[in-house]
Parts: sequence; C-alpha cells; structure tokens
Amino acid sequence: MRIRQSNDVNCAPLSRHKKLIKKKLNLHSGFFFLTCLFKLRSKQLPLLPASFVIYGLTAGQVAIAAEKQMLQFDIKAQRADLALIEFAKQTKQTVIFSFELAKQYQAQSVFGFYTKLDALNAMLEGTELDAVVDQQGLLSIKLKQVDRIDNNMIKVSGVSAAVVPLLLAANTQALAEDQSAEQNIEKIAVVGSRVAGRSVEDLPVPVDILSAEALENTGQTEVGRMLQAIAPSFNFSSSSISDGTDALRPATLRGLGPDQTLVLINGKRRHQASLIHINTSVGRGTAGTDMNAIPAAAIKRIEVLRDGAAAQYGSDAIAGVINIVLKDAEEGGKAAINYGEYSEGDGETVTVDFNKGFALGDEGYLNTTINYRDRAPTNRAGLHGSCQFYGCTELDDGTLLAGDPRELTAPRDTFRIGDADSQQFALTVNTGYELAGGELYGFITYSNRENESAAFFRHNANANGNPVLQDGDATIPMGFLPKINTVIDDVSYNFGYKKSFDNDSSIDLSYTYGENSIDYTTSDTINGSYANYLRYDQGLTADEIRATIPRSAYAYGLELSLQTLNLDYTKDYDNFSLALGAELRTDEFRILEGSEYAYRDYDTFDGVSIYSGLNGGVGSVDAASGTQGFGGSDPASSVDESRDVISFYMDAETYVIDDVIISGAVRYDNYKGFGDTVNFKLAGNWSVTEDVSLRGALSTGFRAPSMQQLYFNNVSTQFVVGDDGSLVAEQVGTFRNDSTLAQSIGIPKLKEEKSQNRSLGIVYNVTDNINLTIDYYSIDIDDRIVISNRLGKGLSDTLDAALESSGAGAGQFFLNGADTETEGVDLVATWNTEGLGGTLDFTFAANFTKTDVVDLFTPSGSGLETIPVEDVFSAQETSIIEEWQPEDRINLSALYRLEDWTVNLSLNRYGEYTVEDGGRQTYGAEILTDVKVNYFFNENLSFNIGANNLFDVYPDKNTIGNSRSGTIVDASGNTIVSSPGVFTYSRRSAPFGFNGAYYYVGAEYKF
Repeated sequence: MRIRQSNDVNCAPLSRHKKLIKKKLNLHSGFFFLTCLFKLRSKQLPLLPASFVIYGLTAGQVAIAAEKQMLQFDIKAQRADLALIEFAKQTKQTVIFSFELAKQYQAQSVFGFYTKLDALNAMLEGTELDAVVDQQGLLSIKLKQVDRIDNNMIKVSGVSAAVVPLLLAANTQALAEDQSAEQNIEKIAVVGSRVAGRSVEDLPVPVDILSAEALENTGQTEVGRMLQAIAPSFNFSSSSISDGTDALRPATLRGLGPDQTLVLINGKRRHQASLIHINTSVGRGTAGTDMNAIPAAAIKRIEVLRDGAAAQYGSDAIAGVINIVLKDAEEGGKAAINYGEYSEGDGETVTVDFNKGFALGDEGYLNTTINYRDRAPTNRAGLHGSCQFYGCTELDDGTLLAGDPRELTAPRDTFRIGDADSQQFALTVNTGYELAGGELYGFITYSNRENESAAFFRHNANANGNPVLQDGDATIPMGFLPKINTVIDDVSYNFGYKKSFDNDSSIDLSYTYGENSIDYTTSDTINGSYANYLRYDQGLTADEIRATIPRSAYAYGLELSLQTLNLDYTKDYDNFSLALGAELRTDEFRILEGSEYAYRDYDTFDGVSIYSGLNGGVGSVDAASGTQGFGGSDPASSVDESRDVISFYMDAETYVIDDVIISGAVRYDNYKGFGDTVNFKLAGNWSVTEDVSLRGALSTGFRAPSMQQLYFNNVSTQFVVGDDGSLVAEQVGTFRNDSTLAQSIGIPKLKEEKSQNRSLGIVYNVTDNINLTIDYYSIDIDDRIVISNRLGKGLSDTLDAALESSGAGAGQFFLNGADTETEGVDLVATWNTEGLGGTLDFTFAANFTKTDVVDLFTPSGSGLETIPVEDVFSAQETSIIEEWQPEDRINLSALYRLEDWTVNLSLNRYGEYTVEDGGRQTYGAEILTDVKVNYFFNENLSFNIGANNLFDVYPDKNTIGNSRSGTIVDASGNTIVSSPGVFTYSRRSAPFGFNGAYYYVGAEYKF
C-alpha cells in the first residue's frame, strides 16, 4: 500500500501537536498507544478518519510484511478494538485503525504460534475488517466496504478529530519515518472550529458527534425523533389540530425557538421551511428547519454544537448549530425495511431504505440514498360529549337532554387527534471528484411528503360553519371533519471546488440553493357562505345544494428559497491558524393565492349581509366565509419578496502556550431591510492536566427577522379559550408589519434579535474508558421577535378601525417585544467496558434549562402603546416561551455486544412542563424505555426487533382547554355519552407525543 499526499490537506508542523501528544500518551508496560482521529488516504486504501493508533516502543519499526517470525499469542474473543490493542501489546507492533469502526465487530480468539499477519487474519475472521501493510511495513486495519470521510471537508465542520502526528519512536530512523507519515495525515475539521484537526476535547465549546449507528439504534423512523432520543438538549414537540404544524414539527435546542438554531448540510447553510407556526404550539411565531426532509439512511453523522456561534456562521446560530453530514462511501451500501405500529393498533409505519456508494474511477465517489416512508395516522381523541344537533335542553344538574332523535345514535368518535397520515419519498446524492489538484464536490437532496391531518369537527348545530338550508336541516346533516392536506416539497443542491496548497493554505468556493414549498388543500369541507349563495342566488333546493356544493379546494401555497455563495480561505502557521471568508445570500419568500372557493365570502359584501331577510324564517342568511377547517388566501395576501445579505468573517486559533488554545472570531453582516450588525466570539481551552480541561466562550449573536415573520399574512380560523373555558372559533388576521393595517396603527419594521452567550465547561477523562463533560451556559436575548396576542376590538379606537376595515375579528402582529434570559447545564458521561461475556458502552446525557421572560414591551409611538402590555402579550404567550418545553431531559443508554447480537437499551426522562391554555396545568415527569435487539445472521444480513416507549407511558391527562365535553341523556335518563372532552391529552405541547408504545421489526442487508 502506498500512502499519498492528499490534495486537500493542511498539515501543521509537528511542534503544533506536542501538547496533543502529551495529552494522549498512556504508557503500558513497555509500549504505549495514542488515541486520535485522522485519515490516511491512498489510491488503494482510504482509511477511516476516526482512528486509534497503537505504537510499539521498539528499537525501530520492523516491516511486518517481511517478518516471518512465529510468535505465541493468547488473545481471547472480544470486541475488535480491544483485541487489536491486545495484539499490539503482545507484538509491540504499531497498528492504525478506526476505534469507532472496530468496536462494532467481535474478534475471534487466537491461541498458539502465528506470524503477525496470520494472527491478525485469524482474529478478524468473520468481520468486515482487513489487515493491510504498506511498503514501509505500516500495519493498518481497513473496512472491506470503504467509507470515505474526507470528502465532507467543510469550511466549518467534519468529525470529532484529534490530529496526532505519528512522530513517536525510540530512534532517529523511526522519527524520520513518522515525520513522513505526518505529512500524509489529512485533518478533519469539527463544527465549532475552522481549524481542521481539533479534537472535541480540545474545542472551547461543547460538540456532540452522533454517528449513524447511534441514530439507527434509537429505533425511531424520523431524524427529529432520533435526535431527541440521544441529544437531551434537543426537543421535537408534538401538537395536534394546529394546521401546518401537524405536518412540520418545531425542532428546538436548549429550550429556545426553532429559528434560533442554525442547520447545516455538509457544512453549508440549510434553508428553512416555508411554514411559520402561527397557531398555539411550541415555537409559535417562528419558522424552523424541516429536520425530517433528510432521510436517516443518507446520514453519516450529525454534529451538534451547543453554543452560540453567530460570529462564525451568521444569523440563527444563537442556541447552537446542527450539522448533518451525508454519507460518502465509494462502494458498498445497504437495503433495509422496517415495519411497526402502536399498541393501540394504529400508526402503522413502513420504512424502506436503499443506500449505495459508487467509485468514479480512482479519483471520486458518488453516494446515493433512496427512502420511502408510509405512516398511517394515530387517534387518541376522546368522545364528543356535546350535542351535535339542535334541540338539546340543559337540565338542573348540567346534563343535556337530547331533543333530535339523531342525537341518540350519532357517532361520538368525531375527532382525529394524533399524528398525521404521512407518506414521504426522499432522494439524496453526495459526490466528490479529485480534479486539478483539488476536489470538485456537491450534493443533491430532494423529498416529497404528503400529509393529512384533521381540523375541528363541524357538527349539525353549527349554523356558521354548517348553515341551515330551507328544509330546516344543516347543509351536511351528520356533520363533517375537515382534512388539511399538505404537500411538502424540499429540494437543495450544492456544488463547489476546494484546493489545498503546499504553503498550508486552502481555498473553498461553493454555491448552494435550497427551496421548501408547502401546498395546502382542504378536503371534506364546505364554504358555508357558498351554500347560502346557491340557495338565494342560484335558487337551488336543499337536496341540490347538498349534491353540488364543492367539498374541497386549494387553500394556498408557501415557498421559501435560499441561495448562498461562499468563498473561504484558511492558512495554517506554526502556532496560529487563520480563516477568512465572504458570503452572498438571497432569501425569497412567496405566498400563492388559493382558489376563490377557499377564501371568498359569498353572502357578505363590505361587511353587510347580502341575503338578510330572505330566508322566510327558515335557515341561515350569513355563514362563515372560506373553507371550514383551513381557509384560503386571497390575491391581496399574495407575497413575492426577496432580501439580499452580504457577510464577511475572520477567525483565528492559536496555542498561546502548550496547554492553552485561544480562538476568536468576528463577523460582519449587512441585511437589506434592517441594516448591518457586527458580532464577535472569544473562546479558550486550558488543559489543566493530561486528564482535565477547562473550556469557555463569550460571544455576541443575532438573528435576523425571517422572511416569514416579515411578510406572512393571512386570515385563519383559530380556536381560543372563551370566558367560560370552552373553545370558540375566531377569525384571526396575521398582518405583516408593512401592511396598511399595521402602518395605520404605527407598528414599526422588525429589527434583528441580539444575544449574548456565555459558557464554561470541564472535560474530565476519568480513566481510559470513562469520560465526563459538564457545561454551563447563559443566553440573553434582547428584542426577541414574538407574535402578539390575538388583539380584538375594544382595546383601542385606532385598532378597532383597522380591524373593521380588514374584515377580521382580531389581529396579530410580529413585534420586537421581549427580552429573555436562558440558563442551563449540559452533562455527558461515557463508559466503555467489558461485561456479561461481551462489551458494554454506557452513555449518560442530561440537559437542565430554564428560560425567563424578563421584559415585555410594545413599540413606542404606536397604536399599541396605549394598550396594556399584558393584553398585547398574554400570559399564554409568555408561558409558551418559558414553560411549554421540559426544563430537564435525561438519557441513560447501554449498548451491549456479544458475538452476533447487539442490544441497545435506553431510558429517557422528560421533565415537568407547564401549559397555560385557559387554565394552567403542570404535566409530570415521565420515563420512557426504548429497546432494540439486532441479530447478525451473517456478515451481510441482520434482523432487528424493538420497542419505543416499551411500557406504554402516556403524559398526564388533560384538564384544561378542552372541547366538546358534556353528558347527554335520553328521555328516560339513560346516559348517551359522558365525556370530559375530546382532548384526552394536551394538544398544545407533548414532548414525546401521546401515542403510547410503538413496536417494530426490521431487516437489513449490507453489500
């Protein structure tokens, strides 16, 4: 094997790594080994980057290929990484291998006399590992199915890496050989540092590296749920009957908003979803990123930077950065199928994955993934306890006496509350090709997801939404359940070229485009006002109206796109690394008008009922406009806006002394709209001892108003809690800040949020197998953009006049209206050991966080200034920010490997959270148990079975903000139905959902 110099490598002089070498040395009875993460690249043998180097203290390195000496071995069957360490001990032979790779396999026992190479081959028999020797006798372990990593050398991220030069030897000859080998080390960058080759331990900020194996072991079928299961600082809350939020859940980090976390793909800025959460859910008033658009089968790893990083990456990186790294293997792959369902017998889910790597000659790769997921809906709705027909009489004890005989046999399971019906197809392509001494690279991602969720049931006794016709009965006599059908298309592509030079500098030029679109169609619905139009204007009979009234309509569409052009330059000096860059961005946002039937009011003109007095005393004359359940958007609400951004950054890292790394960054951003902003970051890591490091960071940050917050506007039906505690429908307009209505009451343009981040942490390597990190963080956000309460008439004369002219009963606006403070602690501990005849890997991870709204304010000089601030921002708005996400999340997981079996057991604790929704209810902490068992039938084929929420745990039952509650009796006093309401569990916030236990089986074939 010939190791060649990589064209995209920056190898710093050996002196830069003396401190790292000192940290990693562990003497073991005449030999030592270093733990490191790097990559040796070769035309014949690209090795994985996360490598574990075992180096023998001998008088000189003997070429193993030429050595025929028989040695006596005594190595028991055990995990492959441990067996390789034992091999090195017994041979005093340098071995280079991937720790993360090797620990996945079980080595065979080796007893007796063998040559070194024969012993290795016997030990690794039955695994996918090969022992390979180069011309100098350097022994390394490779995967038969080669997995490339260097092609994701992104400007800011890669895998956790500790680049340790191979310079340790006992004589001059060995030192010279190692200096040569060091020149062939390709450094891998880590999110949070632009300096390639920085280990997670040496970074001044906390970074989690979540491997594809760790994601798969969760047993979840969505990337958002996978992240939530293994990263406690990440939350992926569920809600129901919340329009588009049912299809695209909000993802948050450290208890902040979905739009305060930046998402990257291969280190390139990811576009947001076009949806903005305007209903009452976690993340209300924000727009995040669709975490499920990328299939898990396409992901090599996910890096989670848990620290403010706006000075490095720009807007949104207040809570942190999530970088999704795509697979880049040039051969091999897998096909997998998985089926599961909930204990209630619903939510049946089928997932099919196919991944394959292809070599593009000797110089490139192309890796592609196809994913299909079909998920049936779940339903945990309670019974419909209120009267569905006219004629009920309330008795003295509050029960209802049925009047209409149809009430006695009416179905009571009228609602659908749970996960939406969903089908998704996704395609991902990741590629790279060495060209002209550099690398041409790119990726394509595409997903199409169709969802169907339900709105509120419209019963017979609902003249506004289900108008009474001339025969005295409702348009749809038995009522109807409107469905919200969404089609979400997400596409992105990237291409770029990067090149490294002999003077330890590199350049990277790239272009990225991303677009997310959502099309809404409302089905199983009617436009109530159109029924009156057909009756009074067209002269149709009641039966004719029921037969011809349209039952579906296209509501509207949303489109958001992002174009980014990046130029990055890095330069390594002896003890100093410098990075410079520039970025041009264009954001675009569009709202597409719906069909006329979806939004028009057919029986009202200029606020006056057209058919008043024409009903002859029977039936309705004025019904609700637009399609019930999810109304449309008219041409006046259409949007086509864009925004340009230009940014420049500079950051640097240096060893001020051997044990102290200092890094600094400064970034300038200029936004068309609110102007410019400058942010900085200063961070450091001090290795107090070989096993203890302290790290800390201080930074400023910002988040620009999203395009949706600037330009989204519509009128929707929102169900809010009335004075009597019941839910009532209200037409609520969301008005953009440059709208006529907003301008008429003096609401100013939005400006950026500003943040100050502080963090301090400790890294403690307790033993070779036990590691502990604890990080404290504090995040202050000023001028936080929040959506106001639903402001109705009677609060101010100026607002009353504006609402009257708009036709909305209430209005809500995006405002810079809150200052918040967030504090928390992250704790991560790992322990790798042997036990029960196999190997055990334990991980304990916890997050404790608390956010307080320390100030609320309205724009000075506006029409809202005279309204009490507690009316503009209700207690519920404050509660959403402070209380709707768990204050603590704790995860304890164990991975057990024994021969052909692996077992993953995980305990997930979701702490208390409080929801305010017409009342206040605190939901108790719950512990969910997940288990997954894998059996490897042979090297290629494996089967798995498992359960998420094994013991069928549900959140506390709901006691507030319910709907359709009541008890109905017949004339004999017999109870027809008695129900506390349809919302058995809170529809507003459910951190782990409310579906119960999920059981699944699957099979996977690797090739």
